[in-house]
Amino acid sequence: MIAVAFLFVTLGALIKYGKMYFLISGYNTMSALEKAKYDIKGIANLFWQAMLGMALIIALGTLLKFLFGEEKLEMYALILAVVLGVPYLLVMSNSKRFKHPQEGLSKKKDPEN
Repeated sequence: MIAVAFLFVTLGALIKYGKMYFLISGYNTMSALEKAKYDIKGIANLFWQAMLGMALIIALGTLLKFLFGEEKLEMYALILAVVLGVPYLLVMSNSKRFKHPQEGLSKKKDPEN
């Protein structure tokens, strides 16, 4: 399972520090105009943090397996990491927080004009 944790850390680092944004599903198929609507650096940072968190949960499960000798703890940690991490990534990366405001929609109309 340590290999899975290492894979998560590597993917998160490649996305954030290596600027390999094409690894983010859906982003690589967007047009340049669509890509401009998103804060990709913020999304990359989110992916780094989420992948690191998932890796830490998996590593903790592996440590607990060795401490207590219970093989199932490692699998429970992997399941917990995925069940918490994937929905968190999906919800947060699709939130308004990472979308740039539209020109015409972000400006309030003056009621006197």
